Amino acid sequence: MAVAWVLVAFHTLLSPIFGAASGWSWALSIVGLVIVIRIMLIPLFVKQIKAQRNMQLIQPRIKELQKKYAGDREKQSAEMMKIYRETGTNPLASCLPIILQAPIFFALFRVLQYGIAAEEGIGVLTPELATQAHDASIFGVPIYATFANADETPFPTNTMILCVVLIITMSATTFLTQRQLIVKNTAKDNPMVKQQKILMYVFPVIFAVGGFNFPIGVLIYWTTTNLWSMGQQFYVIRNNPQPGTPAAKAHEQRQKEKAQRKAIKNGEIPALVPGGDDATSVDKGAATQNRQQPKRQPKSKRQPKPGTGSTGTKPSTGGTQSGSKPKKQQSKSNKSGNQGKGGKKPS
Repeated sequence: MAVAWVLVAFHTLLSPIFGAASGWSWALSIVGLVIVIRIMLIPLFVKQIKAQRNMQLIQPRIKELQKKYAGDREKQSAEMMKIYRETGTNPLASCLPIILQAPIFFALFRVLQYGIAAEEGIGVLTPELATQAHDASIFGVPIYATFANADETPFPTNTMILCVVLIITMSATTFLTQRQLIVKNTAKDNPMVKQQKILMYVFPVIFAVGGFNFPIGVLIYWTTTNLWSMGQQFYVIRNNPQPGTPAAKAHEQRQKEKAQRKAIKNGEIPALVPGGDDATSVDKGAATQNRQQPKRQPKSKRQPKPGTGSTGTKPSTGGTQSGSKPKKQQSKSNKSGNQGKGGKKPS
């Protein structure tokens, strides 16, 4: 069996580090099995992304068909299949990674239950290796142990605690993986949103209930594959989100900010320099421009200063009598007076 071969190969690599009889060698071999499988499934994962994207793009056409042929299911299905052929969309492509993992899941279950637990060899997992894996443990818990048969293990309490921790982790990662996909990478007008939200809560419950009969090794496998899915989805949602989703809007905003930072770095646009509470842009040519002087207003548009009369003359000071004339006017009067008296300059 391929699953047994991968487990034995990783166990051989890890034995010099942790020891051949160590439970960690077998547990990490299961983690290695997950890594190998998920790497092999990457091409199918890419097809899954393309299928989901195509399904999102053709949703408007599908809605029109559903309205047009609301009373004719057969005609509606025929027209939908026609759209799928035209766009090259396969609705089942989004389910392929999950479908192909099912045989691996059951194969691992068989290796743990009928190979290691029964100490019988399966393929390259010889009876000697099966006995070695049977005696190996993590925190005193064998990797073939389940919550249901905890009483048959050397440390029943440890077995139940470890099983509960792994079941909670497996269910939580299942929920978070589904939630990440629905909240960030699903358009609000998608008709499948309601069903996806229901499954988001149903799947963790199913796994939690079924987890009490899963061996420790299977719980490790499923928790690890959920963590891989979370990381893989996070990368795709951040870098290649579906159009019209919250993740697509966030991606577009990040691209704009990145382009702006690059333009500032290259000097294509002015940088923003903090000035008080607001940021003011600094233009390179602005520093060389002359300060613009205020324009002089004509007399007719000037506003009188406070304290002046309507004629614009300054008020008399306290030291000047009310009948006194200004100095310039007084000097003219004195000059005209002297000329009136007939006083002429001597020749």
